[in-house]
Amino acid sequence: MAKDISAAVREVCLWLPESEEYLSHGSPNFRVRGKTYATYVINHHGDGRVALWLNSPEGTQDHYTRTEPDSFFVPPYVGPRGWLGVHLDKKLSWKRIAELVRQAYEKVAPAPLVASLGRTPAIQPPPRKLPAADRDPLQSRSGQALLKRLRKLYLSWPETSEGLQFGWPVWRAGKKTFASLHAARDTKGRARLKLYFWVGIDAQGLMTADSRFEIPAYLGHQGWIALDISGGCDWEQVRALALASYRHFALRRMLAALD
Repeated sequence: MAKDISAAVREVCLWLPESEEYLSHGSPNFRVRGKTYATYVINHHGDGRVALWLNSPEGTQDHYTRTEPDSFFVPPYVGPRGWLGVHLDKKLSWKRIAELVRQAYEKVAPAPLVASLGRTPAIQPPPRKLPAADRDPLQSRSGQALLKRLRKLYLSWPETSEGLQFGWPVWRAGKKTFASLHAARDTKGRARLKLYFWVGIDAQGLMTADSRFEIPAYLGHQGWIALDISGGCDWEQVRALALASYRHFALRRMLAALD
């Protein structure tokens, strides 16, 4: 029996011949011989969805999103290529979800593997939905405590404010973002909380010698660093990194007020 939706997703994908799971941009993906046919996404950029993005046959996306908009949607990034977004915690049966996954697999898998497929196995439906804290780690008690402390620190500096960007909290010095908080998932599906700061490209290489640091996608080329605080938070280090990032973006009058 699947313990939750995440376990059911793996069951429905990994029975397929030579199917394998890999992590990309914090989300589990499933592929066969190098070709991805499904991506499992929880709360992507704060959208609240628990969903599969499927590399579905031509015409599938248009048909289902028009006829059943409560169960299907056009996913970001891959939607223009015809991928289909499938809600996992709404009306659809897992028998039907399994059929849709199989269709996506058959689209990209070599013909001999497709020919070897037997009957689609019956997937035991998950007994529960994902709790709010599993959808969004920032809704957990520890997540809320972290946010409270970050706000107390960041918003104490001149002309700072908090906002949302791509569903995650960001803090701005005037109009420029100097820090943000993100949640991603590792290869075991565990949520990892990461703080983002600007440090400059020259500093990135030295910092990544520490396994807690990594150069983040999209922002890394601009000199940003990500600090994984899932195992604990050194608040003196966080304050130093955030303050240096704030100073980089702050205007002169803000720096004068800070000093």
